[in-house]
Amino acid sequence: MKKVELSHLAVEGTEIAVRVTPNASRNCVSVQGDLIRVSVTVVPEDGKATKAVIKLLAASLGVAKSRLVLVRGATSRDKVFRID
Repeated sequence: MKKVELSHLAVEGTEIAVRVTPNASRNCVSVQGDLIRVSVTVVPEDGKATKAVIKLLAASLGVAKSRLVLVRGATSRDKVFRID
């Protein structure tokens, strides 16, 4: 699977809605229409899946992990991140 390039979204203040699939068979980022899906192999406990999502999303956006801030959805599959 080719790497999804999301660098056009890497603008300060942009909010990005993501649907997370934890405990997946592999780590990947995909785009389906307006929806960004992030699959991670990590189990959703103690924020481990969210940390893995931040790492993958930051790589796809071409930004530092520290620039991604979780706005909504700390315990939900539907999360919203803001780029600072």
